[in-house]
Formats: sequence, C-alpha cells, structure tokens
Amino acid sequence: MTFGEAMPEIRVTPPGPQSRAMLAKLQRNESAASLWAAEPETPIVWARAQGACIEDVDGNVFIDWTGGFSVAVAGHGNPAIVAAIQEQAGRLLHAQGVLNPSDRRVELSELLTALVPRPLEVVHLTTTGSEAIDVAMKTAVLATGRSHFLAFQDGYHGKGLAGTTLSANRKFRAPFASVLGHVAHLPSPYAYRSPFGGTPDECADRCLAYITDLLDNPASGVVDVAAMIIEPVQGNGGWIVPPPHFLRGLRALCDRHGILLIFDEIITGFGRTGRWFGGQHSGVTPDLMTCGKGMASGMPISAVVGTRDAMRHWTPMLQTSTFLGNPVCAAAAIASLAEIERLGLVDRAARMGERFNAALRALAARHPLIGEVRGIGMLQGIELVRDRATKEPAAAEAAKVAAHALRNGLHINNRGGRLGNVLKFSPPLVLTDAQLDRGLAILDDALGAVEAEMSRAPAAART
Repeated sequence: MTFGEAMPEIRVTPPGPQSRAMLAKLQRNESAASLWAAEPETPIVWARAQGACIEDVDGNVFIDWTGGFSVAVAGHGNPAIVAAIQEQAGRLLHAQGVLNPSDRRVELSELLTALVPRPLEVVHLTTTGSEAIDVAMKTAVLATGRSHFLAFQDGYHGKGLAGTTLSANRKFRAPFASVLGHVAHLPSPYAYRSPFGGTPDECADRCLAYITDLLDNPASGVVDVAAMIIEPVQGNGGWIVPPPHFLRGLRALCDRHGILLIFDEIITGFGRTGRWFGGQHSGVTPDLMTCGKGMASGMPISAVVGTRDAMRHWTPMLQTSTFLGNPVCAAAAIASLAEIERLGLVDRAARMGERFNAALRALAARHPLIGEVRGIGMLQGIELVRDRATKEPAAAEAAKVAAHALRNGLHINNRGGRLGNVLKFSPPLVLTDAQLDRGLAILDDALGAVEAEMSRAPAAART
C-alpha cells in the first residue's frame, strides 16, 4: 500500500502543537484575509500529500475528502505529474508570456481544444480561476458591445473584482459594492430552499419562467445584457445540481436574446462530475467556458475556451500576463490530462459517485441532522439542519462535525452553502474504496457525536 492509499493515523490530537505554532506565525505575518483559523475549525498545517492522503506537520495522516478545494483530480502528488514538473523545471522554468511561448504551451492549447465540446475551439490560458472569469467577462463585452451580466443566486465565481461582481453572497460583495459592475442575480433551482417550492424539476421550471419573464418584460429593469454565467453545479453554494433541462432552457433563452452563455467549469471540469465537463450532463455547450483547479491537479493554471465567433474580437496585447501559459504549469496540466485518461478517472468518478451518494443517503436515514443529500460524480454533500420540518440551518453543528471528523482522521473542512451548513465533499478521484468506507464510518461517528451533544443541550441553548 502506498502512502496515498493509507488509512488515518492520529498521533496527537489535531490540530497539534506544530500546526498551532505555525498558524500563530501566519496570523502575525499575513493578512487576516489569508487564513481561517477559528475554533472549532482550526486547521492543520499540511506537510505532505499524496493520492487521497494528507500528512500534517505533527505527523498525523488524514483521508482527504476536499481534494484541496477540488484541485487534486488525479491525486495529490501524482508521480507522473511530479516527474513532468521536475523535467520541465530543469529544462525551461519560465517563458515570456505573450511574446515568447513555450513548446509546452503549444501542446496544452492543442490538447484543450481537442478535449472540449464543439463549437468551443479557441483557448486563452490564464493562471487562476479568478483571472479566467475576468477574461470571460471581457470577451463577452468585446463580442456583444454590451456591459451588463446575468448571474445566479448561490453562484460563486472567485474573489477577483470580476468574480466578486458575479458572485451572489453578500458577505463577499458588500465591502466592495461601490466598485462592482452591473449584474442581476437570477433565482437558481435550489429546490431545498427555493421560494418557488416544488420538486427539483418543478423548481427549475418556475425559475426558467421567472427568467423568461425578466428577459421578455420591457419593464423588468434588465438591459444591455452581454452574457449569462452559471456553474453547471454550484460550488460555494453547496453542490447544487440543476436538472439537465434547466441548462437547456438557459441555452434557448440566451440564443433568443443574443446573450452569450458562460459555463464556469472551474470546479466541475476534468472528470469531477463523471463527465469531462459538467455541462455535458445536460448536452449543452456554452459560448464560453472557464476551467482550472483540476486542470493540472495541483499547479496554478486555468483557461477560457470559447467559440471562434466569441473569441474573434480579441486583438494582440489586449489581454496578457507575465505567466501566461507558464511552461512548468503547462507541463503539469498535460501530464494531469494524460493521467485522468490513463487511470480512467472520469468513469471512476461516475461509478464511485453513485456509491458515495447512496452511502450518504443511508447515513441520512439514521441521522436527523442531515436535511438533504445532493451531488453528482465526486461532488457530494450533505446539508445539515437542526430540524427537518423547519429546515433550520445547522452551521455551528456542521463545523463541529468537521472538527470531530478531523480528530479521527477525515479531512472535510470545505464547508459552504448560503447558510454555511453544507459539508461539501470532493475527494481526489483516486480515492480507494477502502478510504471511502473508512471516511463514511468516521463521518457516521461524527454525526452521531454532534447529535448526542445536541440532545444534551438545554432547550434555551438550541433556540
């Protein structure tokens, strides 16, 4: 058994003394925005990661159900990717962005344009997801001559200025409201908490009817729309999976109104959902697609891929960056794409995702703290509630479940949802069956422990 396939090993209660000492140094030296270190979610400091395992600076070993924010698609420290990085770093560490591309950049651009669904066929490489969103917005403005955007409630598109404009959560937007661009946020088919009610399909239909009226109604206040952007599965919003016909309906509306459709596939791309790209589940191809995270399984590189018609409005030097198509990151991405193919990780994500979802539903049958299970492929999550009838969010309890799991060797600190009560799981796609089973057992125990604590709490403390 390799380290990446290991079971948990807890030597000292996490976060241990070395993690705490290092966190204290970061808090002295870094911006407060750079670190989340509040109890009970005090993080561990990573020292090593491989496959689906993390080792912290105190020597504890954890099964990772976060994938490092959904990044490690082909596994942490995948040997083939590491070897490609080492070889490339020894040969060419950096090229000159827009003026002098590397051979690796040429190869990656060819691979990406061959991989994405047609009519997407023109790529612009970027470094981060936020930068890709910025380029996609600029592309839409150039292509349409318009300046307003449509995004979705519960949507998240990064924390750059463009991404903050498009993202819905008030806590990210409010401090910068005076400098954000023009965007209207549309209702998403989040059936569990939608004011429209109904089944997921009914909720999606009602959202589509609302959006249709918004675009058709001359008194809606919505004007000059360049593009509509949506995540095929809403990430920060809590793994919200729309019915396939919802994305098809948006495609039809955009076509009718001359609006570009942008899919933010930064989380959902490269096999994570059981297809190469999340939008393929609905059979819809956007005009522009952003991707990143799992593209290189650990190195910072991202891209915008668009139709030739949408991308033809760019002119030389209008959008550049120093590290555009960095050769080491490009080499990592090429190796990552090859490993996803070689290991059959797209199909594996689909198969294991079905088992993962069924196991979480079995947990929900035993644990009233779970209000809803949802997900697709290896994006699975549970929304926690204090009362299933009222759906009162259990954000504090979600934090406690994650902390309890960490103490027993399961790393699940990627908490989200509009109310902070969704535990979001996105393990590396190389997670073994044994690691999935052990993680489920740890999660089962953590849920039971927090429920027992809730039952002991005085009624006043629960209200």
